[in-house]
Amino acid sequence: MKTMHFARGHRRVIARVLVGALLPVAMLATASGGDTTTATNNLITLKAPALSNVPSLPFTGVTAAPATLATTVGNLSIAPYVGTVGTPFTISGTGLAPNTTVQLTWATSTATWVADVEPNTVNYMGRSASALTVNLATVTTDASGNFSIKEKAPADFGGVHDIYAVIDGVEVAHGGFEMLRSLTVTPKSGPIGTPITITYTGMGATLYTTGAAVLWDNHYVGEMTAAWTRGTATVTIRAAGPIGAHNLYVGDSLSSLYLNIIQSPVPYANGAGVTFTTTRGHLDLAPSISWPPDVKPTVNQVTTVVPGSVDPQSTAVAKLSATSGPVNTKADLSVTGLSGSGTLQVVWSTVVGSRVNCPTSSCWAYESVPLGTGTITNGNLKASITIPDGLGGWHVVQVLRGSAVEAQVPFYVKESMVPFYDKSGKLVSEAIATATTSTSADALANGQSGTGTYTFKQGQEMTISLKGVGWTQIDNTLAVDYDNSYMGYGCGFNSNGYTVIHLRATGRPGVHIIDLYPQLYTQQPSFANTPYGMAPVLTYASDFPGLALGYQVPSFHFAIRIVK
Repeated sequence: MKTMHFARGHRRVIARVLVGALLPVAMLATASGGDTTTATNNLITLKAPALSNVPSLPFTGVTAAPATLATTVGNLSIAPYVGTVGTPFTISGTGLAPNTTVQLTWATSTATWVADVEPNTVNYMGRSASALTVNLATVTTDASGNFSIKEKAPADFGGVHDIYAVIDGVEVAHGGFEMLRSLTVTPKSGPIGTPITITYTGMGATLYTTGAAVLWDNHYVGEMTAAWTRGTATVTIRAAGPIGAHNLYVGDSLSSLYLNIIQSPVPYANGAGVTFTTTRGHLDLAPSISWPPDVKPTVNQVTTVVPGSVDPQSTAVAKLSATSGPVNTKADLSVTGLSGSGTLQVVWSTVVGSRVNCPTSSCWAYESVPLGTGTITNGNLKASITIPDGLGGWHVVQVLRGSAVEAQVPFYVKESMVPFYDKSGKLVSEAIATATTSTSADALANGQSGTGTYTFKQGQEMTISLKGVGWTQIDNTLAVDYDNSYMGYGCGFNSNGYTVIHLRATGRPGVHIIDLYPQLYTQQPSFANTPYGMAPVLTYASDFPGLALGYQVPSFHFAIRIVK
């Protein structure tokens, strides 16, 4: 068998150069308790970015005016009073003031994520929800004080929604509608690799109801959440083998499945299952990357961009021809508004460190990598740069005059697959390779990944090699599913963004799928009240805190063939 080699430029960067004039060197402050840090002074309740196919506020969408509760409250008849999204129901009132305008209101919620955005990292801090009441409709009672109106259950959070009849700012009658969950799966059959779309409606806004686990034959695939999508989650997984019927189940969870939900305070969150039949054959299973939508961030802070780090006397403005891309991306830097003359230094801001020893010792520190120099010509500077082979996520390119920062511009490093070539330069695999037991310096630097291939013997050790993995709790880790079964995760911080995941090729001879999903890292440093952590986030494209911060954390899709 031919020996395979990495593409040039894809080995881990070992040598680093520190430039003291970069961002002020700072270590993450740690508390003495051993499980929390003190770096939580930029706590932000995130605003959802503009996403497609997100239900609007229900009914009129207009926030109801404040109202007071009457001394004696009548009953509204809601028929039926339970149902799923789209269920027709009738609201009826009797014994109210005759010939009077009545404002009907619908109680709902808003839900979102919370993050601590620091200059040198982002900490995931959990979720937040608040109550909200909107105007449902306006009706007029008849001469006997009665009314009746037909509506449909809107796309909204699950659970009980209070409905009030309000007259002149007073809530005079009350009813409620309980929104149940519903599951739609399409298609119901197909060969290995078939994309399966799962839509789950009626998910709640509260802690125990926002999440749902997806199971494949009782194996945990991952987590769905619906804070930003008002109770509706839509995800895509892939059909796995063996050939035949498989049970696909979705149910309430805080990561792992809540198995006796019917006996809980939220029995409406009970899940549902369908049968998917995996047929013979398989789809084109070339490696692929699924990116979340490129939405406009709702948070201005960018990690590694320190407010006040630019010389206040400088009027220079820096721009890049590309603002995002994988490691080794080529970009042109242009700076205008510079004063004076001379040659300026161009540097790359990043961080170094590890979460393993955090917070018992220093966690991470700023570091810089020289990118080159540029000469001022008529107040302008131009330079061609190459994005370093290192950590992914947000970084900043800085232009230095001595120790002063004249200008800076952020750049987002995207995750990418490491290609493997043969001696002739032919691409033989992307990311997937054998594992080697060699302990040579070269083998260890490459994570002990070996020969590029998609074919393995049963039980053979294999590797998945990625570049540009980040260091924050948003993009630090990727969860690994093998044949729709969550088996663990890989981290890219200590290895400078170069992540080589080791696993075994198991199962019957034939095609097997491997999917990597974003994961919210909730280990060291750890914080209280951070649910849904350390699990594959299947809703990474619609309900993921990183989207509000400009993070583009994708999912990766691979397939291997096992032979005897």
